[in-house]
Amino acid sequence: MKSSLKIGILTCLTVVLAACNSNTKSSESDTTKTTSAVSAPKKTILVFGDSLTAGYGLDDVSEAYPGVLQTKLDSAKLPYHIVNSGVSGETSAGGLGRIDWILKQPVDIFVLELGANDGLRGLPVSSTQSNLQTIIDKVKTKYPKAKLMLLGMQVPPNMGGTYVNDFKDMFPNLAKKNNITLVPFLLQGVGGVKSLNQADGIHPTAEGAKILANNVWAELKGLL
Repeated sequence: MKSSLKIGILTCLTVVLAACNSNTKSSESDTTKTTSAVSAPKKTILVFGDSLTAGYGLDDVSEAYPGVLQTKLDSAKLPYHIVNSGVSGETSAGGLGRIDWILKQPVDIFVLELGANDGLRGLPVSSTQSNLQTIIDKVKTKYPKAKLMLLGMQVPPNMGGTYVNDFKDMFPNLAKKNNITLVPFLLQGVGGVKSLNQADGIHPTAEGAKILANNVWAELKGLL
């Protein structure tokens, strides 16, 4: 009788210990998965541009198209962090002058939005193209595995037919030469639309910036 009782107690203890051990392993496994998910590093999308990128005239920089893109990424739970490196008034030459410093941080996707101020000032297209090409070369040299995207721009008709066409063609030519993704015209659907631009008629409102973000997102999502 006592022997049967001992066997029964030992059996119960064995079952309990096995269950505890199983639960511990399960808990450890769940914790490992959670920690792994939380600690997974985010990739960096560097948006390098002028006032359109910087969000000139908007109440908050988060309203500019890079900020809207970040919201899209977060909503889709995609592990990317956008760095807004926009400087109002920046020309392609200005961008070239600061690119080495900017590239000190890791870059997985590089979005280049420069040239508009060159065009508005009537600077030689050849100079702008050379500056943009050098920026592209520097990014590829420093981060050969990074994906690149070029945002195309256009200038007003009053700049003259030849200049307008040469400037517009510069972006697809650069994209083709370097085999990088192109957004043909960043301001598509916004440029010239009064209600979507600020009083200066150049910089988009917050609503306009959402459209810019959609224009970029259409191509960016293929690089993620």
